[in-house]
Amino acid sequence: MTDLITTPNIENADDFYADLLALHDGHSKEASDAINARLILLLSNHIGDRDILSQAMRNAVNA
Repeated sequence: MTDLITTPNIENADDFYADLLALHDGHSKEASDAINARLILLLSNHIGDRDILSQAMRNAVNA
């Protein structure tokens, strides 16, 4: 089993964060929530490993 990577692992993380914030510009709270839900599902599908996804969910609740 592979462990979830929780240490910084994104190249140009500040740029990614800025892009993530920009993704929501001009959208209502409801639309932003829907965007986040679709993004989570897309990335979860890409990861595809249920053990990793379960670890991520546990970490998100306990963060």
